[in-house]
Amino acid sequence: MAGHSQFANIKHRKDAQDAKRAKIFIKIAKEISVAVKKGGPNIESNPSLRLVLEKARANNMPKDNYEKVIKKAAGETATDNYEEVRYEGYGPNGVAVIVDCLTDNRNRTAANVRSYFTKKGGSLGQTNSVAYLFERKGIIAFSNDQLREDEVLEWLLETEAEDLQVENNNFIITTAPDKLMHVKKFLAEVKKINDFDVVEITMNPTQFVEVDSSTKEKVEGLINLLEEDDDVQQVYHNAQWD
Repeated sequence: MAGHSQFANIKHRKDAQDAKRAKIFIKIAKEISVAVKKGGPNIESNPSLRLVLEKARANNMPKDNYEKVIKKAAGETATDNYEEVRYEGYGPNGVAVIVDCLTDNRNRTAANVRSYFTKKGGSLGQTNSVAYLFERKGIIAFSNDQLREDEVLEWLLETEAEDLQVENNNFIITTAPDKLMHVKKFLAEVKKINDFDVVEITMNPTQFVEVDSSTKEKVEGLINLLEEDDDVQQVYHNAQWD
């Protein structure tokens, strides 16, 4: 999920981690499998695998679990065959929604995603129907009650980070996608920040749709339906509310 505010997004994600940890682990395992099949099991030479393992660690996925997935995906007998598919559409009140999926049955996933949009008063659109309302960015989030905003900002001047947001000891750093791991490595190795809530590539809205409390409930209902689906990996939207 991504949309109305980065801080709300992080809170939503952490709440979901606690409530749906097993489902999240299954989805991360699928991402690991796809990354290994694309670029091999060597973490050093496979940037996609490095990135998804950052997500695994941020979600407290046990090391044994993701190492087993890597080994299985790299084996000659691996049978999992997932396809990356993106769906785009409009939710309640014209809110733009992007849904990234990994599926072994495109027809099933398309039918399910379409039904969720319809059920919540939205409609599934064509490819690139809403993608222009978002931009691809790297996001790093962590909490630390010992750091000041000006201190972290000074650190980031040494990197190629693009933006810093701070709220109640929560720090969110935005980067270009290709600079994400560079900035994360700097924070971890130079500044000894090792407990990250999020390290990933996301789709940030460039235009927002203001929604009232009634529409907010409908948008959240659509997001919850989508995120409950095992084929759905990420949901992004451009709704904004107080």
